[in-house]
Amino acid sequence: MTSGGTVGGGWDRSATGPLLAGTANARSLPDLAELLRELRRRDARERRSAPFTYRELASKTGWSFTVISDYFAGRVLPPTDRFDDLIRLLGATPAEQGALATARDRVEELRRRGNAALGKRAHPRPTVPRQLPAAVRHFTGREDELAVLDGVAARAAQTGGTVLISAIAGTAGVGKTTLAIHWAHRVRDRFPDGQLHVNLRGFDPGGRIVPPADALLGFLTALGVMPQAVPAGLDDRAALYRSLVADKRILVVLDNARDAEQVRPLLPGTAGCVAVVTSRNLLSGLVAVEGAEPLALDLLSAGESRELLSRRLGQDRTGAEPEAVDRIAAACARLPLALAIVAAHAGLHPTLPLRSVADQLSGMRDRLDAFTGQDPSSDARAVFSWSYHALDPAAARLFRLLGLHPGPDVSISAAASLAALPVDQTSEALFALAAAHLTSEPNRGRYVLHDLLRAYAAELSRTEDSNVERSAAVDRMLDHYLHTAHGIALMLNPSRPPIALSAVAPGAKVETLTDPKQGLAWLATEHQVLVGSVELAAGAGQDFRAWALAWSIVEYLDRHGHWPVYARTQEIAQEAAKRLADPAALAYSHRCLSSACIRLGRYDQALDQLRQALAVSTTLGDSLGQAAAHLDLSFAHNAQRRHADALRESQRALDLFRTLGRRRGEARALNAIGWCHTQLGDHEQAVVHCENALAVLRELDDRHGLGLTYDSLGYAHHQLGDHSRSAACFQEAIGLFADLGDRYDQADSMTRLGDVWRAKGDYDAARDLYEQALAILVELGHPNAAHVRDRLG
Repeated sequence: MTSGGTVGGGWDRSATGPLLAGTANARSLPDLAELLRELRRRDARERRSAPFTYRELASKTGWSFTVISDYFAGRVLPPTDRFDDLIRLLGATPAEQGALATARDRVEELRRRGNAALGKRAHPRPTVPRQLPAAVRHFTGREDELAVLDGVAARAAQTGGTVLISAIAGTAGVGKTTLAIHWAHRVRDRFPDGQLHVNLRGFDPGGRIVPPADALLGFLTALGVMPQAVPAGLDDRAALYRSLVADKRILVVLDNARDAEQVRPLLPGTAGCVAVVTSRNLLSGLVAVEGAEPLALDLLSAGESRELLSRRLGQDRTGAEPEAVDRIAAACARLPLALAIVAAHAGLHPTLPLRSVADQLSGMRDRLDAFTGQDPSSDARAVFSWSYHALDPAAARLFRLLGLHPGPDVSISAAASLAALPVDQTSEALFALAAAHLTSEPNRGRYVLHDLLRAYAAELSRTEDSNVERSAAVDRMLDHYLHTAHGIALMLNPSRPPIALSAVAPGAKVETLTDPKQGLAWLATEHQVLVGSVELAAGAGQDFRAWALAWSIVEYLDRHGHWPVYARTQEIAQEAAKRLADPAALAYSHRCLSSACIRLGRYDQALDQLRQALAVSTTLGDSLGQAAAHLDLSFAHNAQRRHADALRESQRALDLFRTLGRRRGEARALNAIGWCHTQLGDHEQAVVHCENALAVLRELDDRHGLGLTYDSLGYAHHQLGDHSRSAACFQEAIGLFADLGDRYDQADSMTRLGDVWRAKGDYDAARDLYEQALAILVELGHPNAAHVRDRLG
């Protein structure tokens, strides 16, 4: 190899000597930084490429861009392990690694001596700072969080050379500062060299954020440095601060931080010290780079909320009105700030019954009015606004529009529809809101605003967004849910004629789901939101969307046993249909409401609804509607054990369906007739009708109809004593219902199959099925659970 070649380590021979010689002259951070920069340039020459950028180095090391730039600019002395990793990454030879490490240690020692001398001149006697604010008088709960903080302190005492930081994060008013101060007082004896505290005002409404240099001035003077001896620059202040706390045990509380860059210069640099940081932002940089342990606060539990009110108002007062206490806690969304504000109000009126306070909260048109105090720090609007005004415009607009959403949570796609934004931009905005703790993400991709933040967002939207903007946002959101749910409804029951929906509102996103299981999963995730959307649409005067949304979720609510909700949404739909003056829609809602009433055991109401449906369909000359009403009447009569009446109605339905050529309706009616026959004791005739129904349903691939008919056949065969064929039919039904997510009918068929095994003497198999069915029925809250318990007994 020629002299122009390379040697071990990948470096040009001619460059090695000057680099090694330069290390002997390194006496300061700028000198050491120049050696690092020369190493970086030489590496680029050898690779015949551009030097690694700071971002590329950050990616290779896992350190932040800012940290890398600080090292190369000479603003920060790299820790020993990082310095070694960095120079190896840049290709330093073993000899160079040793020389550079020596140079780094020499710079650190010189800085330490200089700072120590400055400190000696600046404070002639040792000073122990005691900067913690007053202890919190009525601190409540947070046992798990306190245990985490205790663990941080314990590990700090045992870990050499590592600073452990607990980054406490949470939404506005959730008690971050309260927790930090309470814990700091509880453990202050573990830190005999003092406790430092600063409110960094990261979200001050006046924008008066405390720069880290100013915070360091306060810390240094608290540690005994005379003001005139405090260095001017941030880096020098940070270096002196770390020198003074080295080998000491000091607790540092950094309250209300805006971002990681505001915090980093304030972190002590040795073991034994603990820094507790509170912020409304996630400060993920501290977690990733400095190894901070995150601790996210949630709302108080119901028990903790009661305890907080009890401590502030007295056990006698709260114990005398426990129901009112629970109502107050619920109205305050279990938010500590809101509870404290209301407790202060109630405390000023000791003779005022707590039920009056609860009534006042419940009846208040604007819930935030209850949480307004004289001090901006105790005004919910002011506290929330500090986070809101720190958002970029896109995130702020999305936050306002989320106040229009019915809750309890929102998907990225629905949020994108609200704001008429692309999904990727919406994700960024939601991430910003979550980072500011104006939303939370308890489940992946599902964002939540607690009640008071929702009220605040809605209030902002009313004042900052025009009526046109708000109306358009609601249209887009409702169309997102309506068009997606309508498509799924047709997948679950292809026999239903589709609704003539209008075009999707511009900007709305519609989920494209082609598999029924995907559709059921989407409905399972969104069903509470969909119910809220029905109510929202009706309240906003959007009667067609209210009715159509209720239509779209009928199958899901029925199959999963959400019958009270099913009834409520159909009552809303019925009123919407009346306002629309749409008799066909009204007849359909009558039939749907009757189905929910049958499930709930409200048989008289069910019959009344069906008679109204039949009357409307007859007036319209709607034979298909009449056939459907007669079939539903047969179900209602069967539920009341009036099987002869049920047989008559199902026969009428069959005749009409056949006349209309509606084969799916014909098959459903044949199954209903078969069920009536077996209930009346004519089991052979039941088998004939059900087998005829199966033939049609198989041809149509109506899986739900097949499940219902297999269940009827299983029952008929059981009554005929053919247990094997009965069990086979029930097993088919159970498998179909399980695939379709029809939990009530699945439990019903399991119960009947258990009866078959019991009749055969296989009590273990029967018990297993009864227990599975009971678990489903109990979860659904269905009264048939009592009958299954009787079987188990």
